[in-house]
Amino acid sequence: MLLATWNLENLYRPGGPFGPKDKAAYEAKLAALADVVTALDPGVLGVQEVGEPEALADLLETVGGTWHTALSALPDGRGIRVGVVSRTPLEVLADTRAFPARVRPVQADDSGAVSEGAGRGFLAVETVTEAGPLRMAVAHLKSKLLTYPGDRFFPHDEGERARYGAYALYRRAAEATALRALADELLAGDGRARDVAVLGDLNDEVQAATTQMLLGPPGSVIGTPGFETPDRGDAARLWDVAPLIPADRRYSRIDSGRRELIDHILTSHRLVHRVTQAGTGTVEELRLPSVGADPAAHHSAAGSDHAPVWVRVG
Repeated sequence: MLLATWNLENLYRPGGPFGPKDKAAYEAKLAALADVVTALDPGVLGVQEVGEPEALADLLETVGGTWHTALSALPDGRGIRVGVVSRTPLEVLADTRAFPARVRPVQADDSGAVSEGAGRGFLAVETVTEAGPLRMAVAHLKSKLLTYPGDRFFPHDEGERARYGAYALYRRAAEATALRALADELLAGDGRARDVAVLGDLNDEVQAATTQMLLGPPGSVIGTPGFETPDRGDAARLWDVAPLIPADRRYSRIDSGRRELIDHILTSHRLVHRVTQAGTGTVEELRLPSVGADPAAHHSAAGSDHAPVWVRVG
């Protein structure tokens, strides 16, 4: 089975402020996305930036075949949300944006306004594969892209840039804490006996503090001696599959010419030891546009500015 995650980048039907400008651009986007999904042929695919459920239905119709879909009912202010599409039926276990009980609301801007929960809902589902039940949580954490009062993408000065960078980090850290709490529920005390995956656009790289917070107990990383040595932490631990991705393909986005892996798949102990292959994109050359500070510049482009990240599980 192939398990994947992909940020579809503003999947809206045409005519709105965030999607393609016209029908031709929309059809080109659907065709480009469908080509990738067809090439990957995932059994289960976590998706981000679904702006309209109808647009996702259009995409799956373009791909063809039978799909089961679950979407979060908790989109952000732009209307984008996470979801799961699967070849096997899905049961929704949770759809939440709540911070854990001991995490207080975090400052969001200079006015003192606060974020009391995640900007986009986390969706947890269960499906049954040939290897048994698979539980997964899909997330899209707060972007590193900074926005300022008045919908500006550029600050008035460096002090404003630093403050809004801090506000974004506060929120992403709180969201990562909430996602880890959801992962604990899915692991239910023993990842050695359960197939669990946490995946999505985490909006930061492998060594970022917000990504590392999701892993749980330290001491076991793919490629280190600890990985092959069982310990008590295995029950609660998650493993980022990034080290299994070939080094020259270990990126899912290009920001101002710099390659970065900000889309991740984290797996439980039982699942990680059955991963036979990991990658980004398809078997062809990985071609991504380089994005900048203004997200509107790519609204009518075909495809996505992210590459899918995937693992093959035996």
